Amino acid sequence: MKEKILNVGDKVVLNTKEKDFEGFVLESYDSEIVLLKLNSGYNIGIRENEILNVKVIEKAKSEKKKEFSISQTKGLPNIAMIITGGTISSRLDPKTGGVIYTDEEEILNISPELKKICNIIKVEKPFMKWSENMSFADWKVLAETSEKLLNEDKIEGIIITHGTDFLHYSSAALSFFLRDLNKPVAITYSQRSIDRGSTDASLNLLCAAKYAASEIAEVAIIGHKDLDDEYCLAMPGTKVRKMHSSRRDTFKVINDKPIAEISEKEFNILRVFNAKNKNKVKLDSVYNDKVALVMVYPGQDPEILDYYIEKGYKGIILELSGLGHVPSSEQAKFNWIPKIKKAIDKGIIICGTAQTIYGRVNPKVYSAGRDLEKTGLIFLKDMLSETAFIKLAWVLGHSKWAKDKEVVKEKMLENVSGEFNERLGFE
Repeated sequence: MKEKILNVGDKVVLNTKEKDFEGFVLESYDSEIVLLKLNSGYNIGIRENEILNVKVIEKAKSEKKKEFSISQTKGLPNIAMIITGGTISSRLDPKTGGVIYTDEEEILNISPELKKICNIIKVEKPFMKWSENMSFADWKVLAETSEKLLNEDKIEGIIITHGTDFLHYSSAALSFFLRDLNKPVAITYSQRSIDRGSTDASLNLLCAAKYAASEIAEVAIIGHKDLDDEYCLAMPGTKVRKMHSSRRDTFKVINDKPIAEISEKEFNILRVFNAKNKNKVKLDSVYNDKVALVMVYPGQDPEILDYYIEKGYKGIILELSGLGHVPSSEQAKFNWIPKIKKAIDKGIIICGTAQTIYGRVNPKVYSAGRDLEKTGLIFLKDMLSETAFIKLAWVLGHSKWAKDKEVVKEKMLENVSGEFNERLGFE
C-alpha cells in the first residue's frame, strides 16, 4: 500500500487502531515501515500492517534541481574550488545509516561567510573519492585541474576539498607537480560530516577562502589549530602530517612552522612565504609509481628487499630508527647492510628517513650510521617519510634524471618545495 500512494515529502494522516498520526513522509530504510516526521518535530516509524487508512493532505512538490550558482560581489577576489570527496563532501544517509556524497551547494552553504570573503566563480569535480583510494594517477589529474585554474587570469586562488586520511600525500604531490606556483592553493577538509552540528567544515572552509584570497603562493593544508572552533593554521604542503584519527586539529606541522594563523577576523603571517606573482604555472606531473615506503622494525627479515628487486621497483624509502640506523650487528639475527647494498647494486635507489617523525637522520654520529651510508643509501635529513615517498616517485619519473644515480641523489637532496628545513638542528 505504502509504495503505491505515498511519496517522500507527502503530508499525510495515518489511521491506526491505537491513534491517528499526522506528519510528513520520510525516506525509510525498511520497506515494511512508514517513517513520519510529526508536527511536534519528532520522527516515528509505523508498521505498514498496522495502518488502517491513509489520507494524503498535501502531495510533495516535485522540485526541479536548480543549476548551481553563488552570488557575486563586486570587488571581492574570484576563487575556484576543486571538490574531490572525503568527509567534507558527505552527509548522513538516513536510508543506510552511513554517509553519502552531497553537492557543491550544500558544501558551500555550511559556511555562508564565504560570500563576504570571495566569489566562488568556478567549481570542478575531477573525481569523488575517499583519500585512501587515491593514487599517483589521481594526483596527476588533481594537478592538471589545478594548473588549468591557476593559469586563468580572472582566478586569484583555489580551494581544494579533500578527505583527511592521505591528504598529506596529496599536498606533497601538488607541491612537486605544480612548478613556478603563482597563486595560493588551499587544501581543506573536515573530520566530521557537514550535517553534524560539531562539523569542523565551516571554519576550515572560511579560513581556506581567506588563504586562497591572500598574497601567499604556496600549497597549504588549512585546518583547525586546536580543539576550539576559532583559529585555523595554514600548514606547508610538504611538512605536515595527520597525527590523530578523529580530532579536529589532526594535522600538525612537523619540523617547521605554520605559514599563517587564520580566524574569521584575523590573518597572522608566521613566517617568510613565497608571494603571489605573474608566473604561469608549469605542470610537472611525471612519476614512477614503482616506489615503496618500508618501515624497519626489530627482528625484521631484510629479505623483504628481494621482493622489491624481483618486482622491478625503482626506489624505496626506508624509515630508519634513531638518527638513521638498521639492524646491522654481525651478532644480530638479521643484518640489513648486505641486503641494502645488494638492492642498490641492482639499481634500486634507497633513501632513508626518520621514523621518529620529529628530528632528522644523521649517519655521522654512530658507526652503524656510517656503515649504512657506505652502501649508497641517501639520508634525507628531516624530510617526512610520506613527502619522501612522493618526491622519489616524482624524481624517478624524469627519465633524464633517473638514468644517473648521482643526479637522483642531487635532486633528492635539493630543497625543491620546502621539504627540508635547513635551520633545523640537533638538540
